[in-house]
Amino acid sequence: MDFITNFVWHDGKLFGIAWTVWKIVGWLGNAVFFSRFFVQWYATEKKKQVVVPQAFWWLSLVGSVTLLCYSLHQQDSVFIFAYAFTWIPYIRNLMIHRRNKAARLVCVGCGQKNPPQANFCPNCGGKAA
Repeated sequence: MDFITNFVWHDGKLFGIAWTVWKIVGWLGNAVFFSRFFVQWYATEKKKQVVVPQAFWWLSLVGSVTLLCYSLHQQDSVFIFAYAFTWIPYIRNLMIHRRNKAARLVCVGCGQKNPPQANFCPNCGGKAA
């Protein structure tokens, strides 16, 4: 029992980590960035095909910006460079998603929204307008 107690809380440190606000920011960034894989995995399993949902890109953006802030605070050039430009494709993918969603065509027959390049609805075969 002493081993577990010492492992969890020892010398005023939780799990051997001296927790500060910036340490929490760094771990929070890691948790958000890591969680995107569960979102993508769940969406892929649900549709039974590889899917990258919008939430994946939001989690990527928030996680990488949070980790960039942490790395700037740490003044670690390797860590800063690792996250300095990752936000660019995440924002671009969110923009593409928004444009594609706005351009969807509604099927005259069943009302389903279809990709902008669709001529016919895959649901009912009706003309997409």
